[in-house]
Amino acid sequence: MVKKDSVLVRSHAGMLLLALCLHMGTVASAMLKVDETQDGGGGGGDTISHSLNLVQRLEALLLQGNSSDVFLRVETPNAEEVKVIQAHSLVLSLQSPAFEEMLLSRNSSTLVLKESSDCAAVFDKFIRYLYCGEINLRLEQATPLHKLATKFRVLGLQQGMTQYMTQNLARDSPSGHVVGWYEYALQVGDATLRDSCLQYLSWNLSSVLQSGEWVTISSHLLMSLLQRSDLVLQSEMELFAGLEAWIIQNEPDGLTVENALRAVRYAMMPPRELFRLQTQSPILARYQESVRDLLYMSYQFHSASPLHMAKYFDVNCSLFMPRNYLSPMWGSSWVINNPTRDDRSTSFQTQLGPSGHDASKRVTWNALFSPRWLPLNMRSMYTETGAMQPTRVDGGRPRIIVTPATSSADFAGVNFQKTVLVMAQQQGKVVVRHIYNFHQSTEENGDFLAEADLYRRTSEYLTDGSLSLHIVVKPLYQTLITTKN
Repeated sequence: MVKKDSVLVRSHAGMLLLALCLHMGTVASAMLKVDETQDGGGGGGDTISHSLNLVQRLEALLLQGNSSDVFLRVETPNAEEVKVIQAHSLVLSLQSPAFEEMLLSRNSSTLVLKESSDCAAVFDKFIRYLYCGEINLRLEQATPLHKLATKFRVLGLQQGMTQYMTQNLARDSPSGHVVGWYEYALQVGDATLRDSCLQYLSWNLSSVLQSGEWVTISSHLLMSLLQRSDLVLQSEMELFAGLEAWIIQNEPDGLTVENALRAVRYAMMPPRELFRLQTQSPILARYQESVRDLLYMSYQFHSASPLHMAKYFDVNCSLFMPRNYLSPMWGSSWVINNPTRDDRSTSFQTQLGPSGHDASKRVTWNALFSPRWLPLNMRSMYTETGAMQPTRVDGGRPRIIVTPATSSADFAGVNFQKTVLVMAQQQGKVVVRHIYNFHQSTEENGDFLAEADLYRRTSEYLTDGSLSLHIVVKPLYQTLITTKN
């Protein structure tokens, strides 16, 4: 299933089978490989490979137990089930340093292994991997197989399972699996899997909040999510509703509730919604004293102009920083058919800012997408005759420019950050594939769709052959320093 793993193990298959067949007296039929180096030492040669036959013979050795010299007795904690597997110490030692150490110190032909029930259930798959370098598995078997690979220090399988899990985060499962994988990765110190799970949960939080998996998250994971500014969801109100459901379901201690409630960005909620929360939310009514200062600052933020507010308060703090909201007041979706064909443009409107003071003000934005825009660092500004070089050329990179249609004095003290969410279809589900942040043009970050093959209709960056984007405009306020008399 994971090609790299297969290659890693099969590279030892010839030597391994040769050693076993020498012991069994069947060398002639074991290896069928010819490697003739051409004259001149060029390295090119003819190869006949029967590696598949070798793997089949190794699998037959495992299944039939021919010339086995060690018995693996796999016991669960309650000893309810016992598995006994006939194996070959040469195979185990070659593939697993942990097995090699156990076999060197053993005093009988049987190795007793204590495994959890979930690991014992897939132990035969794990041993088969050591012989064949391949493994077939279901989604729920990923964690126990990763555990076994980690325990027995089978690096190829461990890396392969991490890759499998990161590629299957969007898969549907009855009770969800991403949260469980995150907690497991945190426990064993798999930073790659941990970060992939956290990013998936952050970028697809709106759908996660609607799943049964949400209320199962730990308080540690909850706080990790609440503190992030790259959460993708409809609005801050949606996040508060999810938090309230989590608190009601889990009944955590008071300090955990207070810390979680203080991570909510109340200033991003309209005043009428804030008032509704104060009068109708049982959680906020109970813990209102712990967030009273945040609510007071939020009402001030909505009643005064941001420019005036910035003279007296630090508006650069997280309370006044938008997340990636999908609500129409913050941006617009944009589906680009045939994204390699030519330039495209679109226009959309957003509210000037989250402040109630700006609720009636709108900004019109123009967005331009170019599939082949040559980056500045690759662009020769002038030809020999002094004429400017064209900027849209073959071999250029995709680029998006987002600019306001008009300028306004209301923009004073506001820095508009643009965020492009690239949506994609994974395992039949639409998910956020990548997020790019910039001020005016995606050329500023230099890696916009740099790895995307937009010419291939099956590209993981495309949905039904189209590039599916969502542009978010995030007003960030600047603190003004006033001179004291």
